[in-house]
Amino acid sequence: MKFKPGDKVSVLDDSFNGTVRAYQKGKVSIETTDGFELLFDEAELVIVNNSNEMRSFFAGKSVGAVLREKETPKKRSFVKEKKSKKDTGTIMEIDLHIEKLVPNKKGMNNYDILTIQTDTAQRQLDFAIKNRIPKVVFIHGVGEGILKSELDFLLGRYDGITFGDADYQKYGLGATEVYIKQNPNR
Repeated sequence: MKFKPGDKVSVLDDSFNGTVRAYQKGKVSIETTDGFELLFDEAELVIVNNSNEMRSFFAGKSVGAVLREKETPKKRSFVKEKKSKKDTGTIMEIDLHIEKLVPNKKGMNNYDILTIQTDTAQRQLDFAIKNRIPKVVFIHGVGEGILKSELDFLLGRYDGITFGDADYQKYGLGATEVYIKQNPNR
């Protein structure tokens, strides 16, 4: 599929749209509706301004139905895992993706987003320590590693905790696991 500057596109595996700025050798530069310029492979995008092309592409589904399908998360099948002795007890999972923390991130800059994410992590960790929850998993995603670095810095300021990468099979590369050492004298 060839893209032309000015084409309206939607990112297949994410929830944002944009306008094509440039296309060269399978790479498409788009400007998002929030004003960010991002680079994608052409296979990651679909044109949304040509409804005839969209209709043939999705074989009779309306564009609205396709976009709704894209927005609603698919149900995942779960396979019961054997738990190790280390995993017994309460585990608290906190997803730090900004879409999970605020209803609308429109108008927020990267600093605002990072501040909300780190404040949430600190509040949740304080809650876990206060309520003697032994294990916390922060899901931060892979990205450029800025949130992970900030999280590592934040966690390094706490006494009585250890942290490291979370279970790769369950979370992939984008999560940090925190163990809170329980002090019986509290």
